[in-house]
This record gives sequence, C-alpha cells and structure tokens, in this order.
Amino acid sequence: MRLNHLASVLALVGVLVAAVAVPQPATAQVQGAVVTEQGRLAIRHEKFRLENGFEVILVEDHRLPLVAFNLWVHAGPRNEAKGQTGFAHLFEHLMFAGSKHVPRGQFDKFVDAAGGTDSNGSTNFDRTNYFFTLPSHQLALGLWLKSDMLGYMLDEVDAVALANQQDVVRNERRQTTENRPYGVADEALYAALFPEGHPYRAAIIGSHADIQSIKLSDVRDFARTYYRPNNATLVLAGDFDPAEAKALVTTYFGPLKAGPKPPEVQVPQPVIQSERRLVVTDRIELPRLTLAWHTPAYAAAGDAELDVVSHVLGGGKASRLYGLLVRDKQLAQSVQVVQDSASLGSLFNVEVIARPGAKLDDIEALVDAEIARLAAEPPTEAEVARARAAVETQLLQRMEKVATLADLVNFYNQMAGDPGFAAQDLARYRSITPQQVSAAAARWLRKDARVSLHTVPGEKLLAADVPTPPPPRKAAKGVGINDAAAWRAKPPAAAAAKPLALPAVRSFQLANGLTVLHSPKPGLPLVSASLVLRAGQSANPIDKPGLASFTAGMLTEGTTTRTGQQLAEALAALGAQLHAEAGAESARIDLSCLRAQVGPGMELLADVLLRPAFDAAEFERQRGQRLAALSQQREDGPTLAQNAAARALYGAAHPLGVASIGTEASLKALDVASLRAFWQAHYRPDRAALVVAGDIDETELRALAERLLGGWTAAADSAAQTALPAPQPLAARTVLVHQAGAAQTALAVVSPGPRAGAPDTAAIKVMNAALGGLFTSRINQQLREVRGYTYGIYSGFQMGRERGSFGLYGSVRSDVVGAALKDIDREMVAIRKAPMGAAELGRVRNAVMLALPGQFDTNAAVVQGYANQWVIGQPIEALRALPAQLGSVNAADALRAARQHLDPARLTVIAVGDRAQIGPQLKGARGAVLELGPEGEPLK
Repeated sequence: MRLNHLASVLALVGVLVAAVAVPQPATAQVQGAVVTEQGRLAIRHEKFRLENGFEVILVEDHRLPLVAFNLWVHAGPRNEAKGQTGFAHLFEHLMFAGSKHVPRGQFDKFVDAAGGTDSNGSTNFDRTNYFFTLPSHQLALGLWLKSDMLGYMLDEVDAVALANQQDVVRNERRQTTENRPYGVADEALYAALFPEGHPYRAAIIGSHADIQSIKLSDVRDFARTYYRPNNATLVLAGDFDPAEAKALVTTYFGPLKAGPKPPEVQVPQPVIQSERRLVVTDRIELPRLTLAWHTPAYAAAGDAELDVVSHVLGGGKASRLYGLLVRDKQLAQSVQVVQDSASLGSLFNVEVIARPGAKLDDIEALVDAEIARLAAEPPTEAEVARARAAVETQLLQRMEKVATLADLVNFYNQMAGDPGFAAQDLARYRSITPQQVSAAAARWLRKDARVSLHTVPGEKLLAADVPTPPPPRKAAKGVGINDAAAWRAKPPAAAAAKPLALPAVRSFQLANGLTVLHSPKPGLPLVSASLVLRAGQSANPIDKPGLASFTAGMLTEGTTTRTGQQLAEALAALGAQLHAEAGAESARIDLSCLRAQVGPGMELLADVLLRPAFDAAEFERQRGQRLAALSQQREDGPTLAQNAAARALYGAAHPLGVASIGTEASLKALDVASLRAFWQAHYRPDRAALVVAGDIDETELRALAERLLGGWTAAADSAAQTALPAPQPLAARTVLVHQAGAAQTALAVVSPGPRAGAPDTAAIKVMNAALGGLFTSRINQQLREVRGYTYGIYSGFQMGRERGSFGLYGSVRSDVVGAALKDIDREMVAIRKAPMGAAELGRVRNAVMLALPGQFDTNAAVVQGYANQWVIGQPIEALRALPAQLGSVNAADALRAARQHLDPARLTVIAVGDRAQIGPQLKGARGAVLELGPEGEPLK
C-alpha cells in the first residue's frame, strides 16, 4: 500500500527489553501491558495457535481505548523466484485491492469510517506486514477485515487490479529510488554485496521490468504457497477482553484452510575475500561514501556487539565519527552508522555525506583509521554505557504506541521464535564489555571483506524504460482457496463505544509570565517536553531570511557552561534526545527522556535556552553546514516545490516567502551578533510555553519549572511583537522549476487560506478529508487507484496564528502532468458544486473525529498537539471541544467551506521536473508559465 518503515526500523535497530511471557487469565485486568516484575521490565502477553496453524499473540493494554491489529505473513523478497524482484512488495499492494467480501476500494473506507489510524502495510527482506489501529469497540470489524484480506483475496484479484497496482508500485519506485538522491547508489550497493541468485541482491522495490512481468498466475501461486494461516501471525495489542478476543479470532480465522508448509529458504551468507570498490554517478550536489560489510544475522553471536560498535562510531553527536568528521575536521555534512540486522545475515553500514569540496578518499582514510583504532583499543566504559542508554530509551519509546508495541512483539516472534525473547536480547547488551566491542570490530570490519562505494555528482543512469501496457477494461474474478460463508458478507456490528476524549491537560503560569501546560501520563517511565516560543520564521527581518532557523539551530551546539561535544555526551549518557528548530511561527526546544532522567534532562534544556554560547568558531561551522544543506535542497523535487509554493503565496519581500533555512546570500551575510540579538529580542518567558507530558506529576513539574526557568527574564531590549506584513503573491498561476532528468514531477497546488480560529474550522477539516486529506480521498483515489499516475497525493490547510494557506502536494509521472492537473481541477470543481452524499460524509467525518485519540497516543504527540494549539493562539479548550464540533458537521457545512475557502481562480500550480518534458503540458491552462530558480528567484 504505502511504503512504511515502522516495522523495518524496529528490525534494523535491534531494540531490546527485558520481557517475560506472562499468560493472562481472561478475568485479569491490566492497565498497561508493560510492567515491572521482580525488578525486570516485562511485556505481558499470551500466545496460542489455532488448529489451522494460525498464530495469535494477545497483548492486553488498557491505557487507551484502542486496539492495534498487526498481521505478519512470513514471506518477503527472500521468497521471490528468479526474475520476480519486487513481487513480495507488489503482493502487499494487491492485498488492499479487494477481497471476496470487501470489494476493491472499500478496505480503507471501512478503516476510515471506524476512526482507524496507522493503517498501512510494509515489506522487508524477511516478511510482509499489514496493520492498523481501531477504537477498541471495533475489535470484530478489524478481525473481519484482516481475515478476509488473508483468506479471500484470491476470490477478488483480477487483471485490472494487478495492472493498477503495477502502475502504483512503479510510481513508488520512481519516487523512492529513481528520483531520490542516492537511490540508484543504494541499489548498486546491494548488487555488489550479494551474488546473483541471493534473495537480498535486488532492492525490495524491484525493477520496472520484473514488476511489469508479473502475471495473475504468479499472484495466485504466491498466495497459495505463502498467504495461508499456517504462515502468518496476528498480534492484537490494546484495550480488549482476552476471552472475547480469542472467541472472535477463532470465528474469523479458524475456518481458513492451512496450506502445505512453505519451502524453507537456506542461503549461505556471502563471503567477500577482497575489497570491492565502485563509483556510481547520481544527480546530487554532495558526494557520499558508503562502506558495507556482511555481519552476523539477527541475534547471532556478534550482532549485539556490532550494534554497540555502530553507536560508538556513529550514534549521534557524541559518537567518534561525528566528532571527527563533522565537528572537528568539518569534512562531512552527516554521518550514519548502523548494524542492519536480518535473518539471512546482517549488514554493517557506514554512510558519510561530504561537505562541498571535501574528498571522499580523505574521508575514507579517516574512517578506516577510526575503525582500526577501535579494533585495536577497546572503547571506554562511558561509550558502551551511552550505547546501552540509547537502546533502552528507544525501546521504551517504541512501547508507547500500541501499534509499535504490537509490531515489536511480532518482530521477536519471527526473528527469535519467541515473543518473550526480549529478556535474552537485553541480557546480551548488558553483558557486553568494551573488549568484546573491540574484538567484534576487529573480526568483522576488515578492509578486505567490504564494499566501498563512492557516489559522486554526474549523470543518473537508469535502466531502459519499460512501457506501460494499456490497462485491461474488465477481467474475470479468480478462484479462491477458502469456502464461501454467507455470514462473512456483512461487516459485524460495533460494540458500545467508549466516550471520545483527548488527554487531560492543566495549565499554570510562573511569575515571569511563562505558561506551563501539563498532561500527566503515568505508566511507562517516559517524559516528553517542548519549550515553544514566538520566535519562528515569521519573526525574521525581511533582509535576514534564515535568522530564526540559524538561531534555534545554534542553541544545542554549545552553551556558556558546556561545549557542543560536552552537551552531546551529557545527553547520550542520559539516553535523552534534545533538539531545537524554528518553524513558520514558532521556535521550539524538544526533550525526550526516561522518567528517572527528567531532572538532568530539563537542566540541559534550560541550559541551551538561557545560556547559548553563540561561539564564533561554531557559528562558522554551522554556516558551512547550512550552506551545504541548501545545496542538498536542489536535489529534492518535493522540497523545491514547497519552497516555490511559499514564494508563490507570499512573495519575495515576506518572511514566509523564502525557505526557512534562508538563501545563500542571507546565510553568508548573517553574523554572530545578529543571532545573539534575535535571541535576546525574541526568547522571553512571556512569549513562551513549556508543554510537558508523561510520567511526571504536577508538584514535581512545578518545582522543576520554578527552579530552572523561574529566573528567566526578558531582555531590556526585547522586540515588540509586530504583525506580519501583507503577502505579495506572485501574479503567475503556473510556476515551473527545472530539474534536469527528473524521474518524476513534484507538484504543488496552493492558494491563500483561513487562519486559525476560523469559525468553520471543523467543516474545513471534514471537507478537506473528502477532497485530499485521506488515502481514500477523491483526488488520491482518482490519481493513484484509478489512473495510476502517482504513489500518493494529499491536501491540507495550514491554519496559523497570522497566516493561512491551502496546499496539495505529491509527485506524478512526468508524462501525465497535464492530465493529472485536469483531474485535480475536476475534483476541485466537484467538491464546490454539490454536497457530499450521506455515506461519504459519514465516512470522512468519522475518519477525522474518531481518529483523534489515536493521534494523541504518545507523550510526544500530546506535547505537539497542545504546543501547536498555543502557537496558533487558540485556547486549549478549543482542541478538546473539537470532537463534538466535528460530529456536528453536515453536508451543507462542508459544501459552504469548500465554496468559501477553495477558489479555483486563486490556485497556483508549481511543477518541479524536466523542462523539456513538462513545459509543453503546462502551457495554456493558467496563463503564462513563470520559471523560478532553486531559491525561488524568477528566471528570464
């Protein structure tokens, strides 16, 4: 469906928790599934198997009225036949294309109407998963949908569905591989690492030729072999009664017929005897070094040690390679190191993106020297402890959402054969010594056993295009596996719904004017906090684009009490994350940490807020980083489209009309004094709010806020708050940004829109959900599911405190830009012409309203929701009143919102792609075409 990395990230990082399998009797009521027993962290769960071999794991968790449905089919690219690369992922898409009792296009509509969230599927080398989260009273509906997907897809899939999803997947390949910087290099890396015939050799997405070659008979054979109940596992995590869940699972999945045991995949891990070196050219601004080694499979001896090696070398700003290449030598823009664990063998990857002018050979020599030093000299105890802290914090954060908790349990079940394996996993990390880390680096990270890949600027070389055949107009349905059952034809009724409510929040104010918003969430020992200020891009002087962003970015690069390196090490020792950035209307400093570290974590937040050093040398380093980041934006079509959209909406002489990072000229003109002056003028307590959610009570929070922030005062020369100047939008209604050789065209369709606090906000949200806000929206369904033009295209209203806009964003095939824009125009006209029917209105209204609790299911999400409400100048009560307002929207309200806020005459189209291919398609529809450069400057 939509490529999603949620599960693969869990698999790659090697997350850990001390857990024990604790089967729960049906009458037990457990507030949360994650508990501490005998001093150890445990995930309470129960695993059982139906007679047909279907595995079920129940994780009872009553923190929120939600249930996550996480279905793993134990098949992926490792199970593909020769010449069928990308087939497992294509099959994932077909699973959403309809089944015997859920017609094509209806699956996602059922999920929307029920208030579902996190609905998607994903494929990695070892498995394919399908997941969504529903309100807990829709338990039966979720099981009905999942069982029909697994058991009755073959009854519905036909040549029409196959052709459509081949188009969609090929668009996905264009977007995520061919039009993504370094995408072709990543494919080349796997081809160099794995020999012909190895199932990991081809990228998961597959080649155009192989995707297009798949036949309906291949789909049926793959389903009959792998998509059977005895080759699948369902995890239910959330608010349910175990006895009821068991009965329903048995009802819906028990009748499905088991298949033969799927053939086992036994492939030896490749052995590289001498270094393989290659150079790949790509349409990029900055060269990239990639070094990759074959390493032990997940949970095998050496896997955890190499995970620690990855943290020591490249695990954030406190790591060795970041300090050496980014901070000290200033040769690198970024460093990423990961132990990428999989079942048939893992990969250890080092990726370094060079700064302009830096040589990859020089960077590679420094990386080699650092790896050699680690192999010869064990890391410090502090370095190993920082790696452990990072792993444990990341794990707990993955347990916050029932969706990621369910996926974690499924991951352990497949990869280790035991959903309770996490206890042993954590024990591996806790027992690792510095000497073992050094020994692992020495054994596995040898120069003669790796691939060295240099990606350099040049021509992007793609395989010859494969024509898309005309789509079949109609086709016969297939023959299913499972017996017909009349009772499956109708979706089950929902149970009684629980009251719809958002997390509680209380506010208080310090004497200096600082607003504090607190949402307590006991349970998991985690806390998230955000200090938000009215110091965003909108506060930039007209002649200093990028000032707000640069100022915020400098906060975490050193204070008067700590250098940037010392700050990074202090955070890493806590297992905490601290990040500062500026958006359109606000700046924010975000903190996430363990409950036990909230005091030290808040001290670090206060330090960067109140005592930034604005060191001259660090300023120059950051200037170089930002100039390099600006050049990287020229590689990315969607980013260029967003920047051009801002120019079209606001004009050049407006703080919001330029990219938030600024321009090359403005970055070169800024100095330390201007950053310090901006901080003094705009970072003041009476224009700030501290928003905190998690396992902390109000008494402790008050004490921390008073101690750390109570003495914060506004500078005497603080700037008065001024209103934004009036926008000066471009007169042109069609804008082109040339991107030579682009594999796709990035589109933006934008217009002015309402500000926050509009009385018809609820109607606007419902109307937009129908138009382009949902996967099932009119525009996405037309362009993706009907036409096959795009991988996805979505719309939304940005309703700020001082500005508002409408935007539709997505990428389409370059040969159909004109046709896609005509479809968009027709949908814009239609949404304004006639009211929605009752079925569509009920579905999209429920999708927006009933999904709200699922959008506040982590501390960070709660903080973001309430912080944004403060930023846009709206009372907290308005957010909590939103469910009732959404529920009262009718078809006339939505129609009125469309007519008032969507004016076709004010829409501006931005297209980023190859001029020769898309230019002729843009002419005539909206007047003359204006061409802009990468920074939004008009070109002659």
